[in-house]
Amino acid sequence: MTDATMPSERDGPLRAIFLNCTLKRSPRMSHTDGLIECARRIMAEQGVEVTALRPVDHAIATGIGPDMTEQGWDTDEWPDLFDRVLAHDIVVVCTPIWLGSASSECVRLIERLYANSSDKNDRGQFVYYGRVGGCLVTGNEDGAKHCARDVLYALQHLGFMIPPQADAAWIGEAGPGKSYRDDGSPGPDNDFTNRNVTIMAWNLVHAARMLRHAGGWPREGNDAAAWEKGERFGHPGPQAIRALKGGPSQRSG
Repeated sequence: MTDATMPSERDGPLRAIFLNCTLKRSPRMSHTDGLIECARRIMAEQGVEVTALRPVDHAIATGIGPDMTEQGWDTDEWPDLFDRVLAHDIVVVCTPIWLGSASSECVRLIERLYANSSDKNDRGQFVYYGRVGGCLVTGNEDGAKHCARDVLYALQHLGFMIPPQADAAWIGEAGPGKSYRDDGSPGPDNDFTNRNVTIMAWNLVHAARMLRHAGGWPREGNDAAAWEKGERFGHPGPQAIRALKGGPSQRSG
């Protein structure tokens, strides 16, 4: 059963979940786990309860419905995983790079998060409001910023709050070579990556704390349930827009 309460309305420590979209099932080694462990330790030292899971370990159906067993799939673990996501204040989507893009598991995860994005919390806001989002990327080819851009855009569009510098990445030498956790890899010693993982972890915690202190994201202007009942929060209305005279050309956007 979905818990539609805001994280800010709950007691206890902040909670973070890292969703590792590796293509490798547990217990195979994931290089992305190395970056997750760095961020996890920083958050844990600040009293945050941290969970990590691999979507590939679960039977998540393909589609954009909340429960794909209603659309012909025999099994779909997404409804349970969605409830686990909602139980956290901080959600970090983590992905390797393949062919310059995020993994297929990452794309599927974003699609399934999207499937529930029209749900409402108990304030009438869209269901991911009050949660903070971030991104971690690893790979041996270009594409880290491309992947982070796509993930962070998707998260903010769905309702997550994205703080400054909410992503970090490590990419090794182009082509065949050592990956992040391989013996002799320079990955764990890379100061640029270590700095960015640290900043990301702290900023996610800062943002979650601010939301907790503020009692969540203000509902004025974004109460979707109120909009459906006729509240317009200051929008002038279509007739006022049509009545505009002069001004910018229609072609100016």
